[in-house]
Amino acid sequence: MADAVAPVGPVGRARNYVSEVIAEMRRVTWPDKAQVRQLAIGVIVLSLAIGAVIGIMDVILQNVVVVWIPSLFR
Repeated sequence: MADAVAPVGPVGRARNYVSEVIAEMRRVTWPDKAQVRQLAIGVIVLSLAIGAVIGIMDVILQNVVVVWIPSLFR
């Protein structure tokens, strides 16, 4: 805690918590615009790649379960 005296009551603890949060947020190193853009593009590309893999697996499994397996029992 930053204060030497412990806060009294729920209001004092809430004030202390908020002031500590504000102090911590000032120490955070925030990413710049280029980093945010680069990471956002990475997340979008990764999401599209995972979606493509899931889509391909869906088509393959649908063919196996709906077409190939029933054709074995005709």
